[in-house]
Amino acid sequence: MKAICEREKLLHAFQVAANVAPPRSPKPILQNIKLEAAADKTTLIGTDLEVGIRVAVTGIAVESPGDVVLPRDRFGKILSENSDEKLFLESDGGKILVRGGQSEFQLPCENPNEFPAVAEFKAEQYHELPARFFREVIRRTVYATDTESSRYALGGVLLELTGDGLTAVSTDGRRLTRQEGPAKSVGEYAMGDNATIIPTRAMQLIERALADEEGDVQISVRENDVLVHGGRATIYSRLMEGRYPKWRDVFPRRDGMQKIELTAGPFYAAIRQAAIVTSEDRRGVNLTFGGGKVVLAGHGAELGESHVELPVAYEGPSIDITLDPRFMGDFLKVLDAEQNFTMELRDAESAAICVTDDGYAYVIMPLAQDQ
Repeated sequence: MKAICEREKLLHAFQVAANVAPPRSPKPILQNIKLEAAADKTTLIGTDLEVGIRVAVTGIAVESPGDVVLPRDRFGKILSENSDEKLFLESDGGKILVRGGQSEFQLPCENPNEFPAVAEFKAEQYHELPARFFREVIRRTVYATDTESSRYALGGVLLELTGDGLTAVSTDGRRLTRQEGPAKSVGEYAMGDNATIIPTRAMQLIERALADEEGDVQISVRENDVLVHGGRATIYSRLMEGRYPKWRDVFPRRDGMQKIELTAGPFYAAIRQAAIVTSEDRRGVNLTFGGGKVVLAGHGAELGESHVELPVAYEGPSIDITLDPRFMGDFLKVLDAEQNFTMELRDAESAAICVTDDGYAYVIMPLAQDQ
């Protein structure tokens, strides 16, 4: 293999692929990134066998096609520390030569034929949705997953795809997120009855891989795995096995609840202030709505007390609830500071629901007032 590459473009693609390679593995070859250089395209591949990625690389002129396995850490450092605009790469399969204007490196390489394959996206039936929206879906759901749950498969995000829409759900048993939005079925693609639970780590990788993509994303769910393609990247992931809770059954009924309009930024600032005196033993912040304001109070025993007031457009009956400020903050962090949302409350013992006008809902269980 011989090629001349634009260093910055190769570095960017290499960093995306390197997110998958494990720092340690019983299979040392997985700690590398495979470069496939063909006459018409060049691809970087990384995998840990559970998750994999293929990234198309631009800015490479291939003089002699071939494959090479690149050591993730050392080759990555060469790309990031070097200042040359272009680098010359040459490999015989056992080692790789990297040459710049005033530098030259030779690195040993493992056999490229032993690197595990990562599937390409060749599906003719799939769902398609905007990349910007899918990134938002991931950002608004992954924080509420539970990677330590043993009863249910909560360590991932549940996807439900219909002919014209997507519903994504995550929960750790104490709060639940739900994001709805548009998704188009291509080739009469329909999901089966099996739950599609994509592991949290795979969803985070997808978000990073699609960070600069403004086009559409294609999702093809198979029996045991899923392929996501967008722009120059294709991500493969095994699906999680196990049961997922019947989340619609636990989503609270909304009739008879008090509705309070809030703005994310000011409310988040008030939550953070009230939480200053809380501790692990007394972590709750009490919220009292009424009289055109909300009063937030924290009680930290030896840490003191807090009292924060925020004007709100609510003149209904006084209502109290105690919430964990960390869980409330997780929801507010993924909204724009100027975004408005509606908090729906019934009483101090019932779950609170926060909803936006763009299909996002967040359910959070209250704490006892002495917590």
